[in-house]
Parts: sequence; structure tokens; C-alpha cells
Amino acid sequence: MQNQDDKKYFTGRGSQINTANKYLKQVYVQEHLEVLDEELLINSRTQYFTESPKKIINKVVSADIGSVYSMNPYQGCEHGCIYCYARNVHEYWGFSAGLDFEQKIIIKRNAAQLMEKQFMGKNWEVRPIMLSGNTDCYQPIERVERITRSTLEVLLRFKHPVSIITKNALILRDIDLLSELAKLKLVHVMISITSLNEDLRQKMEPRTVTAKRRLKVIEELSKKNIPTGIMTAPIVPGLNNMEIPALIKAAAEHGASAAGYTIVRLNGAIGQIFTDWLNKAFPDAANKILNQIKECHGGNLNDSRLGKRMSGEGKVAEAIKQLHKTAVKKYLSNRNRFDYDLTAFSKPKTDNAQLDLFS
Repeated sequence: MQNQDDKKYFTGRGSQINTANKYLKQVYVQEHLEVLDEELLINSRTQYFTESPKKIINKVVSADIGSVYSMNPYQGCEHGCIYCYARNVHEYWGFSAGLDFEQKIIIKRNAAQLMEKQFMGKNWEVRPIMLSGNTDCYQPIERVERITRSTLEVLLRFKHPVSIITKNALILRDIDLLSELAKLKLVHVMISITSLNEDLRQKMEPRTVTAKRRLKVIEELSKKNIPTGIMTAPIVPGLNNMEIPALIKAAAEHGASAAGYTIVRLNGAIGQIFTDWLNKAFPDAANKILNQIKECHGGNLNDSRLGKRMSGEGKVAEAIKQLHKTAVKKYLSNRNRFDYDLTAFSKPKTDNAQLDLFS
């Protein structure tokens, strides 16, 4: 087990390093410790940057998730989940996928206006928009910025379908809007829970709320008839796969109506980040866990194959699949299936002042 007194282990952060950005030709490095008063890499405060994109909703057509839209009010995520596949995207912004991903958050304050503009387009095709397809739309800064709430207001006004995945209890702040969307069969929520072990949660997802609190979120949303499920993702073989039945059972007892999962994949810089973290946090089990991950992905930590990258293959992946399937059948077999009403969408009437926003 990792010694928390070790100054090289950053408690409160997931990544322990800043990996090199493959798009940058020059980087700062620490080569001569003896001439520095302090280490170059420190656990600094979170910084925020503003981005003003021209479009906020992206069309996604994938063999893994079907055909949906994706929208992310934030890039980077202070939750610091060590396994997050979105880390690699941070390199496009000139940052590292490591600590930078958790410390340098990009905010898109014009998200709601851009969403409305796209909805008003004459060729807009209605299909569910996935909030947090990349980074959590309810990460801590949302408490101040309220960008996610403003987009939900637009979604409700246009009666547009939306799916949300989060691991933050802040979603309960917007239960009023979610309730109205639910009445129209326009919203589905998945709460991500990877472990009921608080020690593991603190290491793997350091700035998230506890599993106990997330189960309470499922309960509160379900009481308001908001379709809510549990996403036990990612499953890290050798680390949390044995918890699948307990996770689904607990979620079912709190009102969950569905369950999903993915197997961890360590593409790009995430392989180095995760391996470094694993050797520091769980040194005795690191090699065993890494080998089981590789067994799920054709002998590699990296896996970009459509249809295989999220579910894996081989004996370990098949065992995880069957364990999840059995637990769902046992605890969730009598739950109602959710279907969106894609016919509810309507464009509200606008006056000239509102139309000026889009010119």
C-alpha cells in the first residue's frame, strides 16, 4: 500500500506525473535537483481558462455507443479519475494529460447560447445529447459557473432529449429541471460508481463524492421518477471487478433501473499515467493488474478497436461480462426499460431581439 507520507505521492490528485505532450516540441524538465530550491513539479491549485468555441454539440457515430450527440461544457476535470480516457484530449489544448488535466480546466461559458443556435438550425436532427461524454458536467466548478444548468434550461425549452453521466451529487441541484424533462420522457441519468471501498475510491477518483453519497443520488433521482441507472465503469480487472455484484445490488436497492459497464483501456498517455499511479498506490499488485488489463486487450494496455475497446476480449473480459450479466439479471430484471420521446422537440417562437443572438 502506498505510504501517504511519501512526498512524491500527491494525495488529492489522481495522476502523480505530468506526461509529455506529443504535440509540443519544447517542454520544461527537471534535470538538476541539486540547483533547485524546490521540485519543479508541485501539487498546485486548480486553474481555469475560458474558451469561446463556435459550436458546442458534436455528432458521434460509433459502433460502441450508437448514434448520438456529445456536448461538454468543460475540458479537463478536477475529479482526477486516474483512468479517464478524456485525458488524452487535453493535449490538443497544449496541456499534459497528467496533472494538467486535473489542474487546468477549460470553461465554455457560451455553451447554452451555442446549443440554442444549433437547435434553431433548419437541418437540426433530433437525437439524445450525451452530457459528460468526455468530462463530468457536474465537476466542482459547475457550482459557480452553472453552465450545465443553463444548458438544461435550453433543453427543456426546446423539449430535446438528453442523457447525463456523472459521479457528483451536484446534479441534485438541478432536480427541478430534470423532473420536468422526465415527465416528457426526455432525460436518462447514469451515476458512475466504481467501488464501494472508500480507500480505493479516494485513490482512484480523489476529488469525487463517496459511493454512499452517489447511491443516495440514485435514490433521490429515482424518487422523482427520473430514470436513473448505475455505470460500473471502468472495471479494472484485479482491482474492482469483484465488486460488480455488490455495486449493482446496492444501486438496485436505491432505485436504479439499469446498469452498464466498460473495461478500462489505457490509450495514449493514460498508459504511462495509470502505470505510474498503480506502482505507487498498489505496488504489490501492480504487475498482476496490468497483465490482466493486457489480457483483455490483445496483450496491450492500449486498445482502439471499435467493438472491442470498451468490452475487451478473452477469458478475463468474458468473466467480467458474465459476472455483470448475472448481477443485472438477479437485481434489475424487473425494472422498466426507458425510451426517449424524440417527437416532443419543438422550436419556441423567437422575437427579433432573440434572433439577433444568432446573427
